[in-house]
Amino acid sequence: MTDVKDERNAAIAVFLQALFKDRLEIWNPGSLPYGLTIAKLKVPHSSMPANPLLAESMYLAGYIERMGTGTGDIIRQCYDWGLKEPEFIQEEVFKTVIWRTVQATVQATVQATVQATVQADEDLNLAASDFVKRVVLVLSSELKRSEIQGALDLKHRDNFVENYLTPSVESGYIEMKYQNNPNHPQQRYRLTPKGKKLKEALEKNN
Repeated sequence: MTDVKDERNAAIAVFLQALFKDRLEIWNPGSLPYGLTIAKLKVPHSSMPANPLLAESMYLAGYIERMGTGTGDIIRQCYDWGLKEPEFIQEEVFKTVIWRTVQATVQATVQATVQATVQADEDLNLAASDFVKRVVLVLSSELKRSEIQGALDLKHRDNFVENYLTPSVESGYIEMKYQNNPNHPQQRYRLTPKGKKLKEALEKNN
């Protein structure tokens, strides 16, 4: 004999929810009983539970208030909260769509954008070494190698080129003005778009 509590838990478990920025979708496997249509769900209608014994047990246990009033209650509460009328859709599964407010949609979009921006800044910070970050921070215009080295107060050229300048170029944060002629007498270095983003992120966090 199947325990009523187990049946109730099994019935509840088949409901799936998905929250989007503009709506909440609730899916329930199965289909409407014969004679019950989407249009009838929006007006008072009789209850046609697929499992009358289970429905009666849940009613007596207080898990549902009245049978046959659920969809009407959903519609009424959406109106009470200033939401659009919910949608009931019968496809492979029965789906209820509850629309969120415009304010909630905008807020979700802004929050997602902010989170993506913060994550991008964090990724840039993690990807760059401390030496590269120092180079990026001193570059505001096109500078010669000696000017960057002087701005960082570094005395040894080999150390600067090996640990600061070359990694900054190879990682794509700065670039040479004359890329086809690395030894050009007027060679200068400047920030790439990637380097500018890193600099903005570093200055924002300081």
